[in-house]
Amino acid sequence: MKTYSIIFLLLIVSVGIFAQQKHSIKGSVIDKGDRLPVSYASVIIKGTTIGTQTDSTGYFSISNLNPGAYTLQVSFIGYKTEITPEYLLTVNDLYVNIELEESINEVAAVNVYPSPFRRTTESPVGLHIISSQEIEKSPGANRDISRIVQSYPGVSFSPSGYRNDLVVRGGGPAENSFYIEGIEIPNINHFSTQGASGGPMSIINADFIREVNFYTAAFPSYSSDALSSVLDFKLSDGNPEKLSFKATMGASEASVALNGPLGKKTTYLVSVRRSYLEFLFDMIGLPFLPTYNDALFKIKTRFSPVHELTFIGLGGLDDMKLNDRATSDDAEYILGYLPTIKQETFTLGAVYKHYSKINTQTLVLSHSYLNNRNVKYQDNDESDPDNLRLKYKSLEQESKFRFENLARLGNWKINAGLNLDYVQYDNKSFQLLYLEGKDVNWNYDTKLDFAKWGVFSNIDYISSNEKFKASLGLRADAASYSSSTNKIYQQVSPRLSLSYNLINNLNASVNVGRYFQLPPLTALGFKNNDGVYVNKDLEYMRVEQLSGGFNFTLRKNIEISLEGFYKHYDKMPLSIEDGIPLMSKGDDYGVIGNEYLISKSKGKSYGVELLARWLVMRKVNVSSSFTLFKSQFDKLDGESVASAWDNGFIFNLTGTYYLPRNWSIGAKIKSIGGAPYTPYDTDKSSFVVAWNALGKPYFDYKQYNAKRSFSYTQLDIRADKTFYIKNFMIGLYVDLQNITGSSFKNQDVVLSTGNIINPEAPIEEQRYEMKTLKRTSSTIVPTIGVTFEF
Repeated sequence: MKTYSIIFLLLIVSVGIFAQQKHSIKGSVIDKGDRLPVSYASVIIKGTTIGTQTDSTGYFSISNLNPGAYTLQVSFIGYKTEITPEYLLTVNDLYVNIELEESINEVAAVNVYPSPFRRTTESPVGLHIISSQEIEKSPGANRDISRIVQSYPGVSFSPSGYRNDLVVRGGGPAENSFYIEGIEIPNINHFSTQGASGGPMSIINADFIREVNFYTAAFPSYSSDALSSVLDFKLSDGNPEKLSFKATMGASEASVALNGPLGKKTTYLVSVRRSYLEFLFDMIGLPFLPTYNDALFKIKTRFSPVHELTFIGLGGLDDMKLNDRATSDDAEYILGYLPTIKQETFTLGAVYKHYSKINTQTLVLSHSYLNNRNVKYQDNDESDPDNLRLKYKSLEQESKFRFENLARLGNWKINAGLNLDYVQYDNKSFQLLYLEGKDVNWNYDTKLDFAKWGVFSNIDYISSNEKFKASLGLRADAASYSSSTNKIYQQVSPRLSLSYNLINNLNASVNVGRYFQLPPLTALGFKNNDGVYVNKDLEYMRVEQLSGGFNFTLRKNIEISLEGFYKHYDKMPLSIEDGIPLMSKGDDYGVIGNEYLISKSKGKSYGVELLARWLVMRKVNVSSSFTLFKSQFDKLDGESVASAWDNGFIFNLTGTYYLPRNWSIGAKIKSIGGAPYTPYDTDKSSFVVAWNALGKPYFDYKQYNAKRSFSYTQLDIRADKTFYIKNFMIGLYVDLQNITGSSFKNQDVVLSTGNIINPEAPIEEQRYEMKTLKRTSSTIVPTIGVTFEF
């Protein structure tokens, strides 16, 4: 850490004499419906008097601007005033396209919510807008969007480990769905848990993220298979005038990104990243050595003002090896059960849009792919084939089609569409299991394919004075997997949102809705040793949600909101083997869902969230949230117990302050209540055949979540400095996670010493001598990063 600090200070001194350059924000203002230019519209930089007007072709240019983050406010008679997302001006002129929507009043209307605090008619609650600057500067997040959303209400975080599992409002990490530019992305993490969604690092390079719409309630009707949250990523467009290059090097990875024009009507952006965690982890003696690579591209073509086509590609290559040179007790425990992991994942898609004054048609085509292989040998000795404990090979593919039409009819908006998906799942696996007092070789070979389809519609209404807003939506889904899932009338999802402006900027909003999600393919494709699909009776998982609350904006840069929520779960998969819900699993490496399940579990999650945000452009960005909640599920015997995500409370305070001379400093305080945990079954774990099969202790599910860990608080800090040298930009940052060295205590682990205490007994009765490993984590994680752009 001292070395990092010295290097950082030397760089500051060596280049601090250079002056930064001035640049321009250029662009076009067009009608959102027919895409015609809006002439003589007012364009100003929000919070200033600096601005201009568009010319007769809708073009504008604001010159002589220092690099930094800017938000534009655009207005014209007969249109709603538009406040854009935050744009980052660096070493090149910035080109943006701004769409204005016709006002239902005869004079110019002003949006009730400024950009960071805006809501939609369909989602007046549970919607958070995350800006590019927040992603770039968030302390302790390492530019990982899954970690950034952990600062928002209702989102839990794990005090231990390197994972970023998304746990929202007491729901499991498998209850989320993800979209990029309207294209569904099944997986956004490297080394993801198959059947869930978490992992140690996001696949999506933050360099091109313009903003993220994060829904914790009132999900858009086009989205499917989500019970807890939806993340919709919006990417920047490529620069239509000039090539731009950006390179970033952090503590764990290096990346390069390019964007620019491909002709007069086409722009592109592309990024490639490569990690070097393998060398870092080996150097500090960690038991696993991960390497990941990823790529992202976007190509956008405007054939004419009303015809637009966008191509998106996202992919990752992952390889996790084991480090036999790691010798600590904790490393011995992890090496005992963790398999080697290889994953390849990608999504390719296209979005076509056609605009007219009244209607906008959207057509989406995509294909997603996940190839996952896990291998484990006892004692990691591959020289003897009899040591094989796990050989897992699985392939998931989904081809998706979606069409929707949005009609604007005065005070009304009507969106309607349909989707059709084709799913393929192959799995050829071997696993050694300990069942009923003996080890069992579990083999199955699955080749599964089926279709999914759905229809959706929502009708939005805004009163003429814009005080009252309402949205009525309906969605229905089905799958040809089995007779339990192919009846579309059994998966009908109505939802209703209402919002009313009480006084000035005080608004009351409510949403009620039902949502469905198909169980993971790992569960649908699971077979027993006789080759029978034992989970054919699984049904769609269901949750009814009620969310409501108030939000108040003060001086247009402070928002305070209070929301309450209640979620009732039904038909959740329940494990026959251990008697607990599947959705209480999924926060560790490997696979969930590949076991015998029944759709019998119910549950509930309820709580209240308080959020306060203060945003002054290029000066300060502060957010604080507090969530008080309960999360419970029913076991196989009907007993209601705390779910694995029942932390009780979550508190976050994060802020970034922008200083002169392109400095910024930030800090984050996060605190979370103790999570429940299940004690280990020491007696069962000590059996030789049991330990050799799993390589780690077994839980005593008769005491499921009977104990609870301690609460935890952590402080992260970050400092950034940016230098502009002619047409170059150099950005430096230092990020220190858990700077106070806060200690988190995990449950003590029991593990085998390798010594058999009764070798004369039959093999089924032989036991290992066991020992106890105390596990605490108080690591300070330093990161230094460099960004170069021209």
